[in-house]
Amino acid sequence: MSDKKEPKEKEIPNNESQVDETAKVASKNEETTAAAESDVSEKEETNEATESGDAEVVKTSEAEETEGSELDATVEATESDAIASEEKEDTTPTEVSEEVENTTVEAEATTPKVGKEAETEEEHEEEEEVSSSDDDEDDEKDDEDKDYHALTKKELISEFEKLLKNKPAHEIKNEVEEIKTEFNAKFTEELEQKKEEFLAEGGNIIDFHYTTPLKKEFNSIYFDYKEKRNNYYKNLKKDLQANLNRRQELIEELKGLLNAEENINTTYKHFKDIQERWHLAGPIPRDKYNIVWNTYHHHVENFYDFLHLNREFRDLDFKHNLEQKLKLIGRAEELAQEEDVNKAFRELQMLHKMWKEEIGPVAKEYREEVWDKFSASTKVIHDKRHELLKDMEQQFETNYEKKKELIAQINQVTAETKASHQAWQNAIKKIQELRDTYFGLGKVPRAKNKEIWGLFKDATRTFNHEKNSFYKNQKKDQYQNLEKKLELIKIAEENKDSDDFDVVTPLMKKIQNDWKQIGHVPRKDSDKIWKQFKGACNHYFNQLHAQKNEANKEELENYEAKSKLLETVESLELSGEHKADLKTIKGQIAAWKELGRVPYNKRNIERKFNKVLDGLFGKLNLDKKETELIKFENKLNSMVSQEDERKLQNEHFFISKKIGETKDEIRQLENNLGFFQDAKSDNPLVKEVHKNIANHKEQLEVWKAKLSKIKSLQ
Repeated sequence: MSDKKEPKEKEIPNNESQVDETAKVASKNEETTAAAESDVSEKEETNEATESGDAEVVKTSEAEETEGSELDATVEATESDAIASEEKEDTTPTEVSEEVENTTVEAEATTPKVGKEAETEEEHEEEEEVSSSDDDEDDEKDDEDKDYHALTKKELISEFEKLLKNKPAHEIKNEVEEIKTEFNAKFTEELEQKKEEFLAEGGNIIDFHYTTPLKKEFNSIYFDYKEKRNNYYKNLKKDLQANLNRRQELIEELKGLLNAEENINTTYKHFKDIQERWHLAGPIPRDKYNIVWNTYHHHVENFYDFLHLNREFRDLDFKHNLEQKLKLIGRAEELAQEEDVNKAFRELQMLHKMWKEEIGPVAKEYREEVWDKFSASTKVIHDKRHELLKDMEQQFETNYEKKKELIAQINQVTAETKASHQAWQNAIKKIQELRDTYFGLGKVPRAKNKEIWGLFKDATRTFNHEKNSFYKNQKKDQYQNLEKKLELIKIAEENKDSDDFDVVTPLMKKIQNDWKQIGHVPRKDSDKIWKQFKGACNHYFNQLHAQKNEANKEELENYEAKSKLLETVESLELSGEHKADLKTIKGQIAAWKELGRVPYNKRNIERKFNKVLDGLFGKLNLDKKETELIKFENKLNSMVSQEDERKLQNEHFFISKKIGETKDEIRQLENNLGFFQDAKSDNPLVKEVHKNIANHKEQLEVWKAKLSKIKSLQ
């Protein structure tokens, strides 16, 4: 039938009025939409939501609603170009054939995802046409949260394995390249150090070769990564070609509908089936996209022209399309009230894809009205998102300034003089605190992300370089310290069996103190030499303590003997004969002396013995000097038996001091006699002075005799 007569304006029908046939088609379309939405939510999204991009949604012309549902055939190749560029730049020599990988560039350029993550070419195009996707929340995390420079070679390998296990090989190129750069830099530094040592030991550079188990492990993992990556692109190329063949078959099938000898109802169902299979056919090679897409829509238009010969089916299709678009409008109005702006924006993109790609035209009288309603909700969401982005950009700018300040602080810590291990440990702790603060700040403006991240990495690299240089020099000092400590070990080993305790004990104490003053040695030698030194010292001091314990046992026996002798002396009865009694007392003193020293805490027995002697001497009619000297000699014998050199020295000092004081007092008394030149000799004062002089001279002789005795012992 012809469709020359325009229908009158009428209200948009209620969504509930829907025939069974269109309900089935709608259900299928919704399932397709859900799958597409899932795919898009996983794909990487660009981060530039410009005013012009947003405006494209609102300003889409009414021509979009023409009966042919003509789509813009322009290919938005932002992501595809990036992937192609990525493959082109990946020229690092590996064991994997680069020729194989490069053959997939064309296929990869079409889309970076197949299988679960596949999106059709039209989905990719529509996403770019409607507006930019939601900000890529992972972009900055990928750049900043992984400070690979701070990791060791072993940790880099672990991170590499984790990436390869948890993500497809084709999605981790940037991370892998950064890991490889850091690993190679660390290995090269180690290699140069080993080369220096090799040449310093007289080696020939031609003979130098160096590798490590970690290097071999890294190369093995990297080979596995390249192999998986190349296999992905090989399979992608096959899939793209298969999808192309499938779409070309659908085009031929679509063309055949115009010549089909079947009723219009069957033909219409066949057409809907082709449309559904087309949407599910998957991506194709990029260079074939335009011609295949345009060819398909050319034949879709031809079918609609054919369909319009039958007004019944045309009206049925318009009605179904209107109902589907009203559903999209209702959902868009709900999204306009959604508090989560990013969530609303992401779903809005899917609604626009469905509007343009999956739902056909509506009756002419409804076209402008339904589009205006849909555009109004779209504008509300975009306006909200613009405000959100504006606020976010302000926060990002604040984060940028704060990160610049943190980088300046890192550079300041690096510039400060750090001459000791402890100073460097404090600096390392400070840098870690600054790093933690840096990573906790969040994102910066996308345009400044590479700049600030580069400055941060440069600052931390400079600090680490200075730290490594310090500890490299420390290592040289540690080897010198090792030589010094080995010399002390030699002394300890040579003297550990000595029984000359008076000489060796001070020596062993000295080398122990020297050990503490020397400083650190290489960690691998530290425990070994400490155990060796400690073992030699402990061996010596164990012998010393054993000797002292033996001596203590003997001293206890001496104490018991002296206690019995003290009881004997206390009960001694003098005969009254001066010489005999004196001989008896001297015999007891000699016996006391022979018994030797007693424990330090039992020395009070010496005072008890001297007190008993004082009583015995008091009973004898002895000269005062003789009594003093006998008691002093017994006192000296006690000091000698105790081997108390310090007490002997103190006694010597005390006697010398007393001699000097006594001489001074005698001179003073003799000077005082000058005041009594005219006095008679029987003057009481003169007599007193002469008596004092005589007593002092007598005491002086006693002191001199004591000094003579103590000198004889030294």
